[in-house]
Amino acid sequence: MNETRPVVHVVDDDASFLSATSRLLRASGYCVKTFAGAAEFLARDEADAEGCVVADLRMPGVDGLQLQNALAGSANPIPILFLTGNADIESSVRAMRGGAEDFLEKRAPKEALLAAVGRALARDGEARAARAKHRALKDRFDSLTARELEVLEQVLLGRLNKQIGGDLDISERTVKLHRAKIMTKIGVRSVPALTLAAQEAGVTSLSPFPKGQ
Repeated sequence: MNETRPVVHVVDDDASFLSATSRLLRASGYCVKTFAGAAEFLARDEADAEGCVVADLRMPGVDGLQLQNALAGSANPIPILFLTGNADIESSVRAMRGGAEDFLEKRAPKEALLAAVGRALARDGEARAARAKHRALKDRFDSLTARELEVLEQVLLGRLNKQIGGDLDISERTVKLHRAKIMTKIGVRSVPALTLAAQEAGVTSLSPFPKGQ
């Protein structure tokens, strides 16, 4: 199976700067794709690709800050860093508050750009790993049966097996069996660990389910 490499997506309407930046990044060992504008980038086929974005701040049509907002609201919010020929404090503050990796002037030293790209790619890798972990954990909770979810809700409330059995009209032994299955499916061995896993998966509350096995 082929390994996919992170891609540095360079977005700039200045053709000469776009070419120069892409050459620098490729010479530094990065896989690079270029786009003449934000709209072109947002219309790309590989919308779930790993990597980061190096974008001009001021572009016709969709500008850099609008591109940043679009990325933040997407299913694949890869990091973005800005290069600009006309820096201003208001734009830089908005960009950094929006989570930009960096905000550099186009005449900044190449070392600064390469360092920022390295940080952005590292952050993307960490974020992807966290999202994958969250999805896997959520899938485990989604695999629970209706009855197991009923028992889980009671367990998370700190109720004892006898209390749970009385509420659900099942035997204490059956409650123990359901608890054991829940622990196995979620991959934990204690109630504190189960509670933490539920919080990490976003299981803050459970809707009532009809009673059944």
